[in-house]
Parts: sequence; structure tokens; C-alpha cells
Amino acid sequence: MNRLHRGALAVAAGALACTAAPLLPVRAAATAAVTAGGSATLASDGQCHFPADSIPGEPWALQRILLSQLHARYDGRGVTVAVIDSGVDDKNPQLQGAVKAGQDFLKGQSGVTGDSTTDRVGHGTMVAGVIAARPDPQNKTGFEGIAPAATILAIRQNDGQGNATEDSLAAAIDYAVSQKVEVINISQDLTDKQGQPYQGITSTSKLYQAVKRALAADVVVVAAAGNEGLDKPTYPAAIPGVIGVGASDRNDERADGFSETGRSVSVAAPGVDIVSTVPGGGQCVDNGTSFAAPYVAGVAALLREEYPKWSQAEIAARIEQTAIRTDPGWNAYVGWGVVDPVAAVTDPSPAEQSPVPSPVGGASAAPVHARPFELGETAQQRDERTGLFAVGLGAVGLVLITGTATVIRDTRRKRAL
Repeated sequence: MNRLHRGALAVAAGALACTAAPLLPVRAAATAAVTAGGSATLASDGQCHFPADSIPGEPWALQRILLSQLHARYDGRGVTVAVIDSGVDDKNPQLQGAVKAGQDFLKGQSGVTGDSTTDRVGHGTMVAGVIAARPDPQNKTGFEGIAPAATILAIRQNDGQGNATEDSLAAAIDYAVSQKVEVINISQDLTDKQGQPYQGITSTSKLYQAVKRALAADVVVVAAAGNEGLDKPTYPAAIPGVIGVGASDRNDERADGFSETGRSVSVAAPGVDIVSTVPGGGQCVDNGTSFAAPYVAGVAALLREEYPKWSQAEIAARIEQTAIRTDPGWNAYVGWGVVDPVAAVTDPSPAEQSPVPSPVGGASAAPVHARPFELGETAQQRDERTGLFAVGLGAVGLVLITGTATVIRDTRRKRAL
């Protein structure tokens, strides 16, 4: 949950059936009073109906990896990921049995009902689904989480109305650490009263200190980098030791138009046209670094399963070192590269404390592999391709008919002469 990427939305409306449920926007107001720093706001401004119909097929973000082979050996079993968000609905069939109720930091606020497994906004349920959605029991969708056997600790801290603050976010992190989680996902950051990235975080700030306590407790901390398309540090993503995640598109490039750049980006992950679970059942499609971050948190869960003795720094380094790179080292757009789940868990290299640049040339340089220009296609793209193909066939048919008619006419004229 994080700042808003206004105008970057691409909801697949045709795939979302409204079942007499209200339309609830996944967005945050940035006008709340700021007390001890910034207000913690959501990272996406999408709109989804929920409950919703299931979206058929395998989403492109999962097509880019060998999902069945990956999950045949690694599925995040035994690993708990804290999702500090708007709550996580445990009624969606793909999240049933996956969610453990945690503390509700909104309890007691005016108009707030339910607990940490109540998600009035829908944001936290989508984030949790990217991490740990179970395979669809009715086979209506090919969507599932990166770590489908992991457990989600639901921590409700943000209602999308500007009531979340630095203090409550810091308290939520401390609570997650007290529950012995292995990974924390934070799809939000701090904004000022104008909705801009809050720049008042120092090494003595409450949020900074809470993150440092989590890292010292050997917890992997993952945070969305933000969706304002700016080159300003965002918090907690820019705090040293946090894996700050930007959004990438189908071509493994920065999601142009909204994904943050600069020091908040450690790596990038799919954040465009992302399918995930919504409260009550079904799935929704949305954009944002909010949904790129849990992709990385899911990979961290797989690595925690495979290497239970590795430190959080070693887990982070493996994710960064095995990412698909456009430059030998870090760059401001996708960080160390776009996360590769299969490479992360299968690379036989020993643990490292930090990533290092790839060799530029020579015998030791990594081999270059051709990659497809684009993986997967949306329903709209498929319809456009089919329509274009049909128009092309029609044009060819018209030419053939016209040509044949001309030949017959000319032949008859010659005979008549």
C-alpha cells in the first residue's frame, strides 16, 4: 500500500464481473494530518469490483517463469510472511487456510469494523495473493502465488483514508518481528500533506529504527518503491537493508510512467496488469509497485524455505545477484535487475552478503541469451490480433475473388472475338 500512481491504471474491466457489490477504489487520501512524520499511503489507485469472477488463463507474470517446475520443489512451505496492509480477506477460496489473523492497528477508529482478516479496500488481499494464493480449487484460473504454501500473517494498518502514519507503520513492523515472521512485505510508504514522498526520515526516526530492529532480528524486509515516477527516496524502501521494489513490464523494463527511480529501487518485478485475489472470491487486475513488492517477498519465502540458515542479507543479495540485468551493475530504473525466481532458488553459488556487478567481457562474462520481446498477451491484445488476422484474410479473399472475376471476364471477351 503506498502512494498513488495516478493515471497508470489498466484494469481489465471485461474480466471483472460485478456481483451486486459496491465499487471500492484502492486508493488513499493524502490529506490527513501528519503527526510524527508522514502519512502512510497506498501504492495503487486501481478500482476493482469484488467479489469478482475468476480470470481464466495464466497471467503473463507467471508465464515468464517455469511455474510448475518451480513449485514442484519450492513452494514456501513453513515460511510466514507478514503483510502490513489494509487487511487480508481469508474468504477468497485461494487464500483459505493461508491467512493467520494478526494485530489490527485500526481497531477503535471511528467507523472501522472487523479485524485484520477484514479488507474493505481490497489492496492487502491482492498483495497477499501475489505471495501465497493457493492453486484454484475449481480450476477457473491459472493464477496462483509465487509461494503458494507460505503462511500470511495479516496485519491491518492502513484503511486507505490517510489514517496510517509513521508511528503505526513502525509499530506494525515491531509487532511482525515479535511474531517471528521470516519476511515482511510493506506495499506502502510515507507521504507529506501534498502527497509527495516524505523526506523527513533520518537514522533516529521511528520507522528507520523499527526497520533496523527487523533486520537485526534477521527478517527480510521488502517494500514497494512507489508510483509517482519520481527520483526521490521513498520510505521505508530507501532505508538501507530493505529490498526496495520497482515495477517492470512484459519486456523486463521499468514500468514507464509511474514506477519510482533512484535509490529506493533495489530490484524490479512485474507490476503491470497484475492478476491477484480480491475479497470474497475471484481476481482483479491492477498496476503498481504494490504488487511488484509481494512478487519479491514470495521469492524471499522460497529462499527462506531452501536456505533456512541464510541471513536476511544473504537472501537479499541472492535476489539481487540473480536478477535479469540490463547493465552489469545497479541502475536507477530497475536496480540490480528484474527478479528471476527460478534463478534465485536454483543458482548453486555460495551465499553472498551483497550483490556484485557482472563481468563486462572476457571468458568469465556471463553468456548472453536471447529473450522473447514480449511474453504473454492480454485478452485485448488477443482480440486485436484475431481481428487484424480476420481483416487480413478478408482482404486476401476479396483480392482473389476480384482477380478470378477479372480473369473469367477477360477470357470470355477473347472467346467472343
